[in-house]
Amino acid sequence: MALRYVHQEKTVREETQHREVMKMKYGEGVNNERQRIFMEAMAYLSLYYREQEGFDGFIPRMARIHDEIMQTGTYWQGEKELAHGARVAWRNNSRCIGRLHWNSLAVRDMRHVQTAEEIYEALVEHIRVATNGGKIRSTISIFAPQVPGEPGIRIWNPQLIRYAGYRQPNGLLIGDPMQEELSEVARQLGWQGGPGTPFDVLPLIIQMPHQQPMLFELPHDVILEVPLTHPEYAWFEDLGLKWHALPVISNMRLGVGGVSYTAAPFNGWYMGTEIGARNLGDVERYNLLPVIAEKMGLKTRLDRELWKDRALVELNVAVLSSFTQHGVTIIDHHTASRQFMHHQRNEEEAGRVLPADWSWIVPPMSGSVTPVFHIPYKDCTLSPNFFPQQDPWKEAAGAVDVTQDQRRLTCPVEVIS
Repeated sequence: MALRYVHQEKTVREETQHREVMKMKYGEGVNNERQRIFMEAMAYLSLYYREQEGFDGFIPRMARIHDEIMQTGTYWQGEKELAHGARVAWRNNSRCIGRLHWNSLAVRDMRHVQTAEEIYEALVEHIRVATNGGKIRSTISIFAPQVPGEPGIRIWNPQLIRYAGYRQPNGLLIGDPMQEELSEVARQLGWQGGPGTPFDVLPLIIQMPHQQPMLFELPHDVILEVPLTHPEYAWFEDLGLKWHALPVISNMRLGVGGVSYTAAPFNGWYMGTEIGARNLGDVERYNLLPVIAEKMGLKTRLDRELWKDRALVELNVAVLSSFTQHGVTIIDHHTASRQFMHHQRNEEEAGRVLPADWSWIVPPMSGSVTPVFHIPYKDCTLSPNFFPQQDPWKEAAGAVDVTQDQRRLTCPVEVIS
């Protein structure tokens, strides 16, 4: 009888909360955009209180948010609300295989920062803290939110640390072809370029709302790089290859409860194939497989000789071995796949939807021998999440806004009912 009474009391309380929220939700004369923000706030706060606080404070908090949105067009999220939202955004991102560790994300609340110079200093500190001498810490730095209808803070770089790509007069390219366009944009903004090696670090480009972008060079001592060697091939060291230890994605928008954070760089640690199979191995990137195959003495005339496969394996062996030798956190694709299966079980036990983009979750090497290859995942967009943004230098040209494309596939978000 006691258990039944408690359950009935809880049901009555939740029904009362639901009626109060509906009054705010369907208020008369509400601007459509403010209504949308309130709806997204309600969806997220219901999740937040369910997972973090319990429902007792939900209605008073929603009442304050409602009044703030009606008065200002947006609302200010509490530190705990923002921190949990950032972690859930990682949990919800369908393209990340490393989500097992979502709840360990270190959140740096940088919303008080007001100038490009201060943002630059905060980004340098992010790199120091997250690099942690090689023991990489998953970290996010969240800067001031976008004011609805106004441009937000933008970091033009796709990652805080990236290597330049220089097109030569003879058509050849030195460095990373993926960064050729950004390298040219940086030059147009006044960057003189680096020494001209394949691994010149690009400057940061930071733009405050309604201001011109500003260039900032990263200090050399803040960037940890790993020289690549091979445990069996001594000649590998002579190739002069290296890669940076910290992958900080910096061009995505963090969306939490109707609030957009257009500058919220975040990092985990590298999976080996991201460097070996993609950054260094892809034809459109450093395209090193022919070089390595030649050094290995492989016949490269016919694809059926599988020279690409053999060179790819040894390149990835070099990456994993070198990072381990220098004490830098990295994970191999087999272990990452097993961890994702563990994450999948955790989410199933929690009763949550697991969005996953199969083409991103399956590693770019030896995919069929990993457990994730054999599972037909469902891809959809949950919120909170990280969303793509148009490159700032392309926005003036009227390119399609990729952020809108993310709304095409959404999973239902449960609200208190």
